[in-house]
Amino acid sequence: MSRWNSTQLKANGPAILPSILQCDFTNLEREVQRLEAADAIALHLDVMDGSFVPNITYGMPIVEAFRKLTDLPLDVHLMIEKPARYIRQFYEAGADLICIHQEATGSETRAVLEQIKALGASTGVAINPDTPTDAIEEYLDIVDLVLIMSVNAGFGGQKFNPSALDKIKRIREQAPSHVLIEVDGGVNAETINPCTEAGADLLVVGSAIFGEEDYANAMSQLNQLAEITSDGLL
Repeated sequence: MSRWNSTQLKANGPAILPSILQCDFTNLEREVQRLEAADAIALHLDVMDGSFVPNITYGMPIVEAFRKLTDLPLDVHLMIEKPARYIRQFYEAGADLICIHQEATGSETRAVLEQIKALGASTGVAINPDTPTDAIEEYLDIVDLVLIMSVNAGFGGQKFNPSALDKIKRIREQAPSHVLIEVDGGVNAETINPCTEAGADLLVVGSAIFGEEDYANAMSQLNQLAEITSDGLL
C-alpha cells in the first residue's frame, strides 16, 4: 500500500523533500536517520539513465535500499527513456510515487500514468524548463503531482530558472485542488519563498541541506523561509 497521501501532504502546507542524490552514499542508514531526525516528510530519489539525460545515477537497488531503511514516502523521479519498461520494478522496489517526464513519453504519457495508477502507486508528470505547461494540462485529471523543473534535468547544483514560477502559477490555476505541485532545481534560501508564493506545495532541495553540517537546522531555516504570509513577505 502506498505511503503517499496527497491530501495529508497538502494539508501540512509547503514541505521540503530532501533530494538524496547529494547524500553520502557510503552510509545511507546514517543519512536516513539524520533526515528523519530533521523531520523530513518524504524523500526524493532521482533516477537518471545517461540517455534521456546526460548523467547516470542509480536504479531499483538504491530505491529498495531506502525502502528498507525508512517508512517515509519515496518520491521516485524517473529521468529515463521508455519508463514503461521499468514502472513495475520501481514500484516493487518501494516507490510510493512514480514521476515520469512528458518529454520521454510523448503521446504515451496517459498510458504510462494509467500503468502507474493500476499498480497502486501515486502518479506524477514532470516537464523541463523548455516544455510549456500546455504539454501536460490534459493529464491533470489523472496525476497526483506535477513536477516543474526549474533547471534542465540531469545534474544537481544548477541555477534556478525563474520561468518556473509562471508555470507553477498556471498549473495551480488549472489543476484540481488535490494535485500537488513540486519544484526541483536550484531551490535554496533565496528561491524557496517565491516558489511557495507561486503555489508550490513540495520543494525538492539538495545542496542547501546536504551541503550543511546540521541537516535539522538547514531544514528548519528553509521551512521558515518557505512559509506563505498574507502580504507575500516573511
